[in-house]
Amino acid sequence: MSRRGTAEKKLAKSDPIYRNRLVNMLVNRIMKHGKKSLAYLIIYRALKRIQQKTEKNPLYILRQAIRGLTPKIAVKARRVSGSTHQVPIEIGSTHGKALAIRWLLAASRKRPGQNMAFKLSSELMDAAKGSGDAIRKKEETHRMGEANRAFAHFR
Repeated sequence: MSRRGTAEKKLAKSDPIYRNRLVNMLVNRIMKHGKKSLAYLIIYRALKRIQQKTEKNPLYILRQAIRGLTPKIAVKARRVSGSTHQVPIEIGSTHGKALAIRWLLAASRKRPGQNMAFKLSSELMDAAKGSGDAIRKKEETHRMGEANRAFAHFR
């Protein structure tokens, strides 16, 4: 257990084109080996493809997808008297968004397709509709929380 005070919350900066924090969070999570310009390129191409396919605001589709993916509860392993229980815990909005972005990117990386922008845009559109691999991950997490509701008093 940490003896220091709690760490202060860091607010994500907004990206240069859309002026949106969510896009910047997505860029920071998609980035590998410090190549931020490549991450921006992927995100902007994906959003442009969404714009062409749906003829709606791509930020609206992105927000809808993240809102649909954000989990309310998750399970955490707690060791109680020699045995480990999966204890359901409620998730805050910031951590929920981070989980949603992580699941979205993992699902889009797993997808078959030409490039990452294509895969990401397809996964975002699917998540906005309420289908796709990332939505399945969220539902699986909620099922785990419901199944282990009996251990909720171990919080």
